[in-house]
Formats: sequence, C-alpha cells, structure tokens
Amino acid sequence: MIFKCKNCGGNVVYSPERHAMFCPFCESENSESRQDGGQSDLSVCPNCGGQVPVAEHTSATQCPYCDNYLIFDERVKGQYAPGKIIPFQMGKESCKNLLREKLKKHIFAPTDFLSESKLNGIQGIYVPYWFYDYDTDCGMQAEGTRVRTWRSGDLMHTETSYYNIVRNMEVGFRDIPVDASVQMPDDIMDLVEPFGYDQLEEFQEEYLSGFYAEKYNMTSDLVESRAVKKRDDDVAEMFRPTYSAYSNVRILNQNVQVKSRAASYGLLPVWRYDYQYKDKLYPFYVNGQTGKIVGTAPLSRAKVWAYAGTLWACLTLILVFANNILRWL
Repeated sequence: MIFKCKNCGGNVVYSPERHAMFCPFCESENSESRQDGGQSDLSVCPNCGGQVPVAEHTSATQCPYCDNYLIFDERVKGQYAPGKIIPFQMGKESCKNLLREKLKKHIFAPTDFLSESKLNGIQGIYVPYWFYDYDTDCGMQAEGTRVRTWRSGDLMHTETSYYNIVRNMEVGFRDIPVDASVQMPDDIMDLVEPFGYDQLEEFQEEYLSGFYAEKYNMTSDLVESRAVKKRDDDVAEMFRPTYSAYSNVRILNQNVQVKSRAASYGLLPVWRYDYQYKDKLYPFYVNGQTGKIVGTAPLSRAKVWAYAGTLWACLTLILVFANNILRWL
C-alpha cells in the first residue's frame, strides 16, 4: 500500500514532529489517501513498476526509483499484525542534529564521519518486539550475617550472628520487551532501551509511511528466555533493599512462580546510522523516542598522527624559544 496526497498526488509520510501525516510536496497535513498495491509480487513497486529489493522479513521500505514508501499488506496483517506501536518521536533532521551534537567531541574520528552526505544515509526502522506480561509469586531464601566488634582491655572481640532470611511478594510485570529481529543485535537492542512504554499506542499502518519496518523474525516462544532473565533480574533487585541491613547476605534460593502469562506483538522506533571506514562497519543506533545513542566512533590514525606531529612541533618551538631566552640572560 501507498499513502498518496489527495491534493497533489505526492507520497504522504508520518511526521514525528507534527504527530500527523504530512505531504512534503504541498506541505498539507492529514491529506492522505490509502492506495493498495494490487500486485502479488512484492518486489514490483505499485507506483512506478520498478524492481524493489525486498528482504524476507521487510514489511515497509522505500522504492529506490520513485522514493515512495511502500507498506506490504501481507506483512502487517493476520498473524503479522502488530497490536501496539510507539511512533517515532524524532524525525530524520532531528536525529542528524542529535548525532552531530553528541558525537562532536570525537575529534579523532574521520573528517566525513558526521558529514551531511553520510548522515543522510540514516534509516528509521520499526523493530519488531514481543512484549511479555507475567503475574507472579516470588520467594527468596538467604543467609544473612551481622558482625559486631568491641574492645575489652587489650583484647578485640568479634561476634558474628547468623540469620535465616525469607522474603515473599506478589509482582505483576507488564510489557517486558524483547526484540524479534535477527538483523538487530540483541545486546545493542537491550542497550537502546528503555522506551517510554506509556506511549504505546494501537497500531496504525499510517505510522509506517516514511520509515522502514520488519515483521517479527522469531516467534514469542523462541525469545522468551530473554524476557524471563529480565524478569528474574528485576525480582532480585526488588528483594535487595529488604535485606540491606545485614553485613553480608548469601542467596540460597530465588523462586518465581508464574500464575499467568501473556505475550503480545508490537513495533518500536530505532534510527540506524552505518558508517563504513577502512573496510569496517561502525553502526550507530538511536532510540527513536528518547534519543539514546549506542555505538562506537571510528578512530582516524591519520588525525592522531597529525595531532601528535603538531604537538611535537609546538613543543620543539617552545624549547627553542626557551633556550634562546636563556642565552640572553
């Protein structure tokens, strides 16, 4: 499907800044008219007929010929229909400015690292996520110690008391996120979090226009172990303040009994900037809602050596100048 402008026929996209559909050609808002593709072959652009490269899990992309943003009905409906979404809160220009501001201190990065031509290649991607809900009974058993010391005459005494610690609580977890994209590194997606899940909305296809998107690559049962680890780590953190009064605590057992479980499917916004330098890819990921950046900047050896050479030349001049002054004294 394509969203066309009723006024001028241009491709209408979702504008994060306006929180509305926007036509970049006639600058009208909410003028979209949905047009279904009518093609069984996803690789054929319904607007210009060009051959569009479509990966196995792509659900929204851009035609490389007419630049229209395409959404594939078959991959956003039925079993692949997202139930919820956080729309992009940061547009392309805002993301480019954020990257320049946050990464400008990397003075040894290559000269074109934050150039306009390179940053224009950033892509806004809706990443597929599973969200897990658990109602649980949580228990913990531990051994705690308290140590008391005192002096009596010339002797120092130490008394260690041992305690059996038992804790129980009921905890309800909502929307524990786990990405379901093979293309996105799990550790990076964990670092891009957290999102503000209070902004989760009911999915609307219009939000995809202007961005790339994937349908889920893995079913909820295949990635649930990551949600379970997040859940259990949170349980351990919840218990921690309850035994802080002890000198030392040794955890003997932590048990989480699940009374009810549910999984739902949705999309979260991520900007990706890929910078290629000397045959190595340096990817940067930006949370499309909060602006959190994850990535490592490349190091230009030429800049490092140039800086070192400049510093050495300055030191040499200072030493020569100091030596000449000493001669005149």
